[in-house]
Formats: sequence, structure tokens, C-alpha cells
Amino acid sequence: MNKSLKTILIVFLIVAGLSAAFYAGMWVGNGSETGKQQPTNYLSSSDPELATLFSPFFEAWNIIHEQYIDQPVDDVKLMQSAIGGMMEGLGDKHSSYMDPETYQQVNAPLMGSYTGIGAWVDTSGESLVIIAPMPGSPAEAAGILSGDTVIAIDGKDMTGVDPNVVLQSILGPADTKVTLTITREGVDQPLEITITRATIEIPVIEYEMLDNNIGYIYLSQFSVNAGEEVRKALNDLMAQNPQGLILDLRDNTGGFLDAAFDVTSAFIEVGPIMIEETGDGAKQTYSAYGNAIAPDIPLVVLVNGGSASASEITAGAIQDRGRGMLVGTTTYGKGSVQNWIELEGDNGAIRVTIARWLTPNGKQINDIGLTPDVVVDYTQADADAGIDPQREKAIEILLGLIQDAQETNTGN
Repeated sequence: MNKSLKTILIVFLIVAGLSAAFYAGMWVGNGSETGKQQPTNYLSSSDPELATLFSPFFEAWNIIHEQYIDQPVDDVKLMQSAIGGMMEGLGDKHSSYMDPETYQQVNAPLMGSYTGIGAWVDTSGESLVIIAPMPGSPAEAAGILSGDTVIAIDGKDMTGVDPNVVLQSILGPADTKVTLTITREGVDQPLEITITRATIEIPVIEYEMLDNNIGYIYLSQFSVNAGEEVRKALNDLMAQNPQGLILDLRDNTGGFLDAAFDVTSAFIEVGPIMIEETGDGAKQTYSAYGNAIAPDIPLVVLVNGGSASASEITAGAIQDRGRGMLVGTTTYGKGSVQNWIELEGDNGAIRVTIARWLTPNGKQINDIGLTPDVVVDYTQADADAGIDPQREKAIEILLGLIQDAQETNTGN
């Protein structure tokens, strides 16, 4: 499978047309798709400290309702903005709030489809930045590249506009057009790119037998059924007696934590695959499930700057445990775990960072990433020429390992 240039600058997994809160994401959850928690009603609290703490908030609320020029005000938007501001006050770019509509849209990609232009984006900075277009998407067909920064939509200047608002402006019904004005590294003048929105069906996995009896699996995201899909693919490939395997996690920005454990356990039989560290310094080690399908066959994992979160958990475990080699470029570096908690009354959800994770050897990869065992770039010129030097290097490495094993067996 030919992949376009993916020099990812930043990574939050968000599928184009969705909100940034779905991280590199998508995000790594805490083992379930969502969480439920009963809220504490501070309005009826008899705690005098809380009453004092919230007093200026409700004072401001009353002033707005009594004095603001345009009445009536939208109380729902005020409430949602207040929650968003509270989450921003944590100073953690991975903790955030999503309104009900955005939350629903964000969940759609992990379940298989959504409507948009087909790209992952980052809204954590001052501007909306493209992480990567999805293979075969309208965004890719239109020429959108990793690192493109959106500065206008349909001719309207987006400078200084909240990237989440910019993202919402890109949304629209299938078969409608949106024109993005973008800046691109190495290009002097802004570019205008018109894209026709579509319903994006997201293939979780692609696999095939390559020449030289090497099995290849491309995993696009750690969706709710990723572990099951990888295991099906492995069973099919292993029935064909491959001599080596390639697991392609390039531009896979993450997903569910349970999916990462399930996928990793398909390649590692026993032992640690991740260490979770909570705010009080406590550590918990997560181990492989003991149901590996391919625990011994030579393995190479392809990674790049778009490999984040759950991808880094899987790649980090395989690298640290000596189960296989990493080939490509340095991964994004998202070493934290988020939990989604739906708010009562269909009021959206908040995402809260609950822990940090380390590789089995205790490496902290946050904002650092994983360094491949063999670094191989993938340039736009390579993509234009229809070649994939990273995959070619993986095949070369596997053929060498296969030959070494055969010579060893012959010598014995």
C-alpha cells in the first residue's frame, strides 16, 4: 500500500471534521469506551468554602443576565464555555471538554465511519494543523499534506480563531465543497485547496502476503474491534506459513487502551507491555494476555511521527521486549492516559488525564517519542515516485533475519 508523505509535526488523533479533544488519538482511554460518574451538586452544598469559591462565578452569571445588551443570552453556551474554561485551567492539553454534538462526531471514527474530508488534525495550538490525510480520502486526493496549517476557510480569515471553531467550519454534509487556505512548509505563498466532503468509511486493517513469503498488516487505528481484526488477519496469514511479519503503525494516532493490549498480546506471549503511573506515584504493570498468535516469527514494526498513543504502547513494548525491530522515524510522544466521562443530561463529555504510561523498561516517552532501531525517512519525492523506502527496509531486514536463521539451522 503506497502512503503519502507523513512528516507529522504534532499529533492529536482527530479525524478531519472532528474535534481536537480526540487525541492522538484518537485517544488512549482507560480501558473502556466511556466512563460514567455522578456529579456532585455544589449549588446545594452546605460547605461554606465551596459557597465562597463559586460566589464570583454566579455573581458574573447574574450580571450577564441583568446587564448584557443582547438578551436573552444562551445559557447552554455559557455553561459549556464555563466547563471548557475550567478544563483549560488545568494546563493540560490532553484534558478538555466536548459539547454533545462534537462528542458524538468524535466517537464515530472509532466505530467505523463519519462525514468529513478525511484527515487527522491537531487543534492544540493557535491554528488548526493537519496531522495526516486518511489514505484514499477526499483530503488526500485534493493534495492535503501532513503539517499543512489552515489559515482560512471559504475565503474567511481564520487567524486568531480557536482551532476547534475552525474545525467546526470544515464540517458539512457529504457532497458539499469546502475551500481551505493553507500554509505549507517550504512553500512561500498560501495554497487554496477545494475538497468535496464525503462519508468516510474507515478501514481498520489491511493485510496481504508480500513477495518472499512475508506477511504485512496495516492497522489504521486502535478502534474498539482492532484487536479482533488483527487476530483474524494474523490467523489468515499464519495459515500461509510466512517467514516474517510487518506491522505497519504509521499515522496510527491511537484509540482504545484495551485494543492496544489486545494487539500487543497477539505478538508477545507473556510479560510486561506497559507501566501505568498515577498522580500519587503508584505504578501498575500491565502484562500480555498469554494468547499470542505470532510470538516467535521475525517481526518489524513501521512507525513515524503520526504513530501516537496506543501505537506507541504497542511499538514500545515490542521494542523494549526485544520482540521485533522498529523502522521509520521518531514517533509522536504521547505518554499519558485519558478517561472520557459523559456528563449527565446529554451535556457532552470531559476528557481527563488520569495517568502517565511508561514502556516495559520504564522509559518516559511523553513529548519525546520512540526512536526506531533503524531510522528511514519517507519523502514526498518517494511518495510521488510510488516507492516506500520504510517498507522496503523492513523487508530487507526480515530477509536478513530469515537467512541468518536458515544458516544457523543448517549449521546445526
